[in-house]
Amino acid sequence: MTRHRIMGLLGALALAAGTLAGAAGPAAAADPTGRGSAAHGAAAEPPAEFGTDWHDPLTAAPPVARPATRSCEVTVAEAQFRDYTPYVGTYAPPAACGGTWAKVVLRLDGKVKGRQYDRLGHLSLGGVEILRTSTPEPSPDGITWSVEKDVTRYRDTLARPQPVEMLIGNFVDGTYTGVIDVKVTLTFHAADRDGHAPAPDTPDRVLPLTTPSVTTPRNTERLLAEVYATGSGGGCEEYWYMTTPDAAPYSCKAADGPYREVRISVDGQLAGIAAPFPTVWTGGWSNPFLWYVTPAPRAFDVQPILYDLTPYAALLNDGRPHRIEVSVVGVPAGQSGWSTPTNLLLWQDEGRAVVTGSLTRHEEGEPANSTRWTPAAPGTPAAQHRLDTEGAHRLTVAGRLDTSHGRVTTTVTRAVHNTSAHRWTEGENQDALTATWTDQESVTRGSTTVRTARTYTMDGETTLGAGDRLRTVIALGDRAETSTLRGGRTVDRTLLDDRYTGDASYTANVPREQRHAVGTSTEHYQLYGSQPGHGCYDRTLSTVQGTVTVDRRRC
Repeated sequence: MTRHRIMGLLGALALAAGTLAGAAGPAAAADPTGRGSAAHGAAAEPPAEFGTDWHDPLTAAPPVARPATRSCEVTVAEAQFRDYTPYVGTYAPPAACGGTWAKVVLRLDGKVKGRQYDRLGHLSLGGVEILRTSTPEPSPDGITWSVEKDVTRYRDTLARPQPVEMLIGNFVDGTYTGVIDVKVTLTFHAADRDGHAPAPDTPDRVLPLTTPSVTTPRNTERLLAEVYATGSGGGCEEYWYMTTPDAAPYSCKAADGPYREVRISVDGQLAGIAAPFPTVWTGGWSNPFLWYVTPAPRAFDVQPILYDLTPYAALLNDGRPHRIEVSVVGVPAGQSGWSTPTNLLLWQDEGRAVVTGSLTRHEEGEPANSTRWTPAAPGTPAAQHRLDTEGAHRLTVAGRLDTSHGRVTTTVTRAVHNTSAHRWTEGENQDALTATWTDQESVTRGSTTVRTARTYTMDGETTLGAGDRLRTVIALGDRAETSTLRGGRTVDRTLLDDRYTGDASYTANVPREQRHAVGTSTEHYQLYGSQPGHGCYDRTLSTVQGTVTVDRRRC
């Protein structure tokens, strides 16, 4: 039995059923209080193996900080998902909290019991996607979980009544019994007048990119695009980082290998590049026992890729429609599996009806992508095939705008790089990957430069051994360091470091009660800032057989 056939049984194909073609801040903890309490009660000592119930899902990430001002709550969606029928409703902003908000927090509360795959979901208001998420796989006795997200940046959308659409594609029959029951609310925290909880700088307009053709306001002076890019669908693009060229004997193929790059273009010219985040869903790597309590980073809160398109604002300000398109490099021609819903975030110059300028620089390095397959030694069952991959790309764009407050030049430089070593045996009963992705970005606007260095890591191995005993050992990393400089001096620095490790095994190809599953996991989430108020957040969660054994804060 190959690893990918195993994945099909345990949840890889779940996302094929749940994928939304063209569908859906910091990841929210399932327990936003940070207490880590279990809805069903945590055992004093871990059981010898997984039973029919375990601790509700939670993450080590911090809850969304909320100001101590007047608040109002609005229910946006409340539905049970058992098929592919979307929830459709309406939203209206709360009158009691005014129209100026210091913070708006989205919260999804979910529950499911029985047997069910992991599913993808999205929520949109007025066509603007504000949440993309996935679900945990349930215990027979049932679980509850929640996700929080800061959605203050969608103030323009939230300020007016909007149609609502939400979908978590699901399938229920005599075997897969889990009906996904969710409620989504928005809590609005009013801005105060004394400056302790001011309204933040948010986009003046938020435009969903429902078609490539878009016409922007003519006085746009800053423009960002956010792309909720996910490789999913249960097919090979769910595991894009393990695909191999046609010559290599592996079950997931891609002619150019596993290198992927998410690109955005304006009128056919490359305008932005990014490394996709290697999301692992809660049925991933053949082993849902790794993720029952602690999901992999970002699995519950899929964060969008951000591109600064301000250098193109002058071009877009001519009042005519332009094409803004997103593509994923490396996906085999005609193959589905990637979804890239996109929003445009625009800031307007109140002092000008039309902001003029020009694109002043466009320098693209030659894209690099190489793979080297080393065949396994013939006649040796334990011998491994190996595929080494390296890819990279660099882009610099710059533009100037003549605004009501002077000429402003914006320069954006981004460089992406990926290396990986994929090792597997004949039949794929042993399958391993060690990979690193880096995405370094520098944005200079006037005298301010923001530099962000992102690093994603994956180091895992799945082995199917004697007696169909399957074991997965994996380590994942999500790290980002951001520095802000003014006049060449560093005025702010933040560091996010989210690390997950897990080791789980079970007997495959037997009924659930005969799997004798065991597993441990640890997530260590650190967030540090140099500015007063940014402070320090450091939390570690550890589990054994679905029981939380460590919930420790260091600051």
